[in-house]
Amino acid sequence: MSSDFSVRPVGAPAAAPLIQPSSQAVASAVPTDLPPSQTVTAADSGVPVRNDVPAHAANELFVSHQAYYDRAAAAMVFQVVNRRNDQVVAQYPDEAVLRRRAYFNTLDMQKDLQKEDTPRVMPTDRTA
Repeated sequence: MSSDFSVRPVGAPAAAPLIQPSSQAVASAVPTDLPPSQTVTAADSGVPVRNDVPAHAANELFVSHQAYYDRAAAAMVFQVVNRRNDQVVAQYPDEAVLRRRAYFNTLDMQKDLQKEDTPRVMPTDRTA
């Protein structure tokens, strides 16, 4: 018995044969030979690869993503802004949805105010 506590292999591992299952479709398949114009070949390794940025992706490098909370609409607004000219490229939700939400929020607040005796002070209202 060894006292060095090392693990030694007992024997060589036996290779298990790999048997591919063959289905009925494979057994009855017809070999197909395609004309050279329809075959797929590997790309030539001698062709140089271009790593420059495409023109449509160049514009994506000059955008920033912004998010803010629209209090009138009570919604988060996410924008993609062009950093060159500060124009909004994309916005979610769009302006029409924000205006509609703000309109319905105002209507709901007016209904609530009519039910209450004392008006509520909104965080955006100035008290001075």
